[in-house]
Amino acid sequence: MALNQALSGINAAQDQLNVISNNIANAGTVGFKGSTAQFAEVYAVTGLNLSSVAVGSGAELTGVAQGFSQGDLETTNGSLDMALSGNGFFIVNNGTGNQYTRDGAFHEDANGDVVTADGSKLQVYPPNAAGGFNTSTLTNLQLNTAQSAATATSTITASSNLPAGASLPVDTPFSPTDVNSYNNASTLTVYDSQGGSHSATIYYVKTANNTWNANLYIDGNSAGTASMTFNSAGALVTPANGTLSFTPTQPTNGASFPATMTLNVSNTTQFGTAYAPGTINQNGYEAGVLENVEIGTDGTVTAVYSNNQTSQLGQIAVANFANLQGLQQVGNNRWLATQSSGTAVLGTASVGQFGNIEQGQLETSNTSDTTAQLVNMIQAQQDYEANSQMLGTVNSLSQTLFQAVSRGG
Repeated sequence: MALNQALSGINAAQDQLNVISNNIANAGTVGFKGSTAQFAEVYAVTGLNLSSVAVGSGAELTGVAQGFSQGDLETTNGSLDMALSGNGFFIVNNGTGNQYTRDGAFHEDANGDVVTADGSKLQVYPPNAAGGFNTSTLTNLQLNTAQSAATATSTITASSNLPAGASLPVDTPFSPTDVNSYNNASTLTVYDSQGGSHSATIYYVKTANNTWNANLYIDGNSAGTASMTFNSAGALVTPANGTLSFTPTQPTNGASFPATMTLNVSNTTQFGTAYAPGTINQNGYEAGVLENVEIGTDGTVTAVYSNNQTSQLGQIAVANFANLQGLQQVGNNRWLATQSSGTAVLGTASVGQFGNIEQGQLETSNTSDTTAQLVNMIQAQQDYEANSQMLGTVNSLSQTLFQAVSRGG
């Protein structure tokens, strides 16, 4: 019996060393969670009222408990590197189903999907057309189609001051080539439906006291003339809605402008100071390519384009479980839900039980500080040696016993 007890102790120490060895081997693995070997006494079944003299039969491995404590966060500055600070798991799909991980080292594959090292795809809630995200379904986070289409200019906004003391132009009628036929001018760039840029100029012509014409020309072609009037305090009176309408000539490159282009002059004034073009903006822009991805602490993924436009690509979904110890390890820093763990509780970062998502950081292994692991290893080694010594002692005693029996015979 003592031989079996010592052998079980050796096996238990070996199991513990195996677990510790795996913890140390993964000290540099992103998102790795260490484990602890759990043991129980083996006790032989005895007859009624004999348990007071029964001796245990050794030890056995009853389980390997996973430790889900938070690892340290390490800054990488990678735009697709992420760490969960707090509870939760990223959700990835390997083609056969969802798996769960704390490893946030993602990258873009050839198809534009955001994936793990083995190609499993990060899952997000897709954006709604009306804003926000559809939290009832999951989809792959896709960057390849995240391009910003061109938008033609439909509105120009000018916040200018026209000089109240200006004289009427010397020459009439107005001509953009005759500087004596207009008082002031402001130039800006507008865009057609394909994102092509065009030069636009607003020419201001004083026609009477408190009355001005605005002439819009695009690439030298007239888009029309509209009138403005001001009161004695220099405030705009007409148009009452502050909007002038023009009809631009269509480009010859196959692109187009809107049939009507408006000029918002609601903040234009006529004061006694000099002409001030103020701020001139327009709402068109050229096509843009993806330049950067910004990920908020709540998991909102925003694409930033070269044309200064942005769009939301999705919101990273996170999961948690009622019983983390019930999760099934499947390698690659992944877990599967089981009946013991319960079904995944899905949500979004920074809400309720879920932690924040930190962009440009990775969660290190929670065994990266190997000091504790080495202490455990020394203890397991001592246990192994003690049981080996016990095995040798029992073997020596057995041989002595056999020799004594042999001599007595």
